[in-house]
Amino acid sequence: MGARALMDACCQPYFNQLGPGARGGRPEMYFQGNNVDNDATQGLLDLLSTDDGKPWAIVVISNSGSTLETAVAFRLFLAALRKSLPNDAPLVRQRVVPVTENGSQLFQLAEAIECTDMFVYPDGVGGRFSVLSAVGLLPAAILGLDVVKMLEGAAAMNAHFRTAPVAENIVLQYAGVCHLMDTKHAATIRVLSVWSNALETVGLWYDQLLAESLGKEQQGATPITAVNTRDLHSRAQQHQEGRKDKLHTNLIVDQWRTDPMHVGHSDLDQDQLNKIEDKTLPDIMQAAITGTCQAYRTGGRPTADLHLPEINEYYLGQFFQMMMLATVVEGRLLGVNPYGQPGVELYKSNMRQILGLEEPSSE
Repeated sequence: MGARALMDACCQPYFNQLGPGARGGRPEMYFQGNNVDNDATQGLLDLLSTDDGKPWAIVVISNSGSTLETAVAFRLFLAALRKSLPNDAPLVRQRVVPVTENGSQLFQLAEAIECTDMFVYPDGVGGRFSVLSAVGLLPAAILGLDVVKMLEGAAAMNAHFRTAPVAENIVLQYAGVCHLMDTKHAATIRVLSVWSNALETVGLWYDQLLAESLGKEQQGATPITAVNTRDLHSRAQQHQEGRKDKLHTNLIVDQWRTDPMHVGHSDLDQDQLNKIEDKTLPDIMQAAITGTCQAYRTGGRPTADLHLPEINEYYLGQFFQMMMLATVVEGRLLGVNPYGQPGVELYKSNMRQILGLEEPSSE
């Protein structure tokens, strides 16, 4: 999820539809293997087989190599790659790049293929904490993103966390607000409202981080990502007048990458927008943020604001590191291990037993 979040946040919104020149010579990038969706898998295979014979490659990421969704997808795409390159094993070896732990099933498979390049998945790091390792950085580098800036942003957040006084420490402030709202005010639903389409997958990354890290021993807030203003039309009513069990965190972009677009004057003013012809889309977005927070305040609905000065690698590195640190701190406050994921492992084991890949437990 982290690699996809970096692409969606930092690349042009329609990156894969751009020509090679507009992409800066970087390849199109598609993500598959996180779901056993037959139609989505076949759709990407169809695209690869009919795309004018353009070369393609596989980056396969799995710490253990045994996650069924990834393993099955890799088998299917590797078979398609080998079929597209008959009798050319050396080229196949170059076009398969694994990221995995030493000795894993995927590592053994990569050795059998004799892959030219292989990157190490950091030992003991859960997938949700791996975005700033090769798991996220390799795809980001392939896309031409500045991974050094990303790591510099994360390092700056680490330094802030270690040295800033509690009253000025953004990590401790955010963890404290979240923990107190959960345990003292029954705000067991945590809504991350991202005020940019580009940040939707960043929100989904945080959903996984929070759910897998804190959802244990009948504790931990339930995460929800909302993309505003889009989701105001489907969620605002419930958030405004439903149960008071939510903490809303606004993730706000202060500076957009592109020049502000004006509403503009039109001879067709049936929409009555000439009254705001001088306003820009950022002006309208700010009015929506302010108006929504005012409405929530009127209804006694708490909100917190996090600001990204702009969407770039440095500030995303800061954000990722901040949220990981805050989640670990909150886990310690709850008294749960934020790094384990026993519930996830149970469903995986059950799934493998049903398919006959494991013997049923004797317990």
